[in-house]
Amino acid sequence: MNVVAADGVRVAAFVSLVVGLAAYGGIAGAVFFLVLGGTMVPRAVSAPAALDVTYSLTILVAAWAAVLDWYLAVPWLDVVVHAAATGLIAALVQFVLVRLGIASAVDAHLRFPRTAVTVMTAATGTTLALVWEFGEWYGHTFLDSRIQVGYDDTLGDLAAGMVGALVAGVLLGSGLLLRGARR
Repeated sequence: MNVVAADGVRVAAFVSLVVGLAAYGGIAGAVFFLVLGGTMVPRAVSAPAALDVTYSLTILVAAWAAVLDWYLAVPWLDVVVHAAATGLIAALVQFVLVRLGIASAVDAHLRFPRTAVTVMTAATGTTLALVWEFGEWYGHTFLDSRIQVGYDDTLGDLAAGMVGALVAGVLLGSGLLLRGARR
């Protein structure tokens, strides 16, 4: 995978914004606008191509799944997407924090550097999953009652997000997820 593939996903995100807004309205347009912005982040920070492509493609698919009600048609898809998206978002945020000098990478002078990366990534992902669930509640309550929320949905999404973030943390800690980082 390379930056060309990731740029292809960014083009697809732009087309999705136009199509989503025209065919499905303002809420879909807003969702795809966020996705388009989100796909620009790994490019801006020169994230590794594999992380760039998988993250960008995952958030684009997640948005289409919401707009097209795939989560209602395939109930288990919601949990899978929450795990994958949260893990990839947490990994990207950890990468950005390291790039900005706010967090340390695995090779830092810590007693347990891999564990530190795993814990930081898992905590970041868990926090972001919680923020997302607040956003879903807000969207359901004030914008569009078709946004799926509920006690079981929220807890399942949070649990999936936590697992995804923990897996991402382990992969980052082992150095597997960031191979081939561009400078």
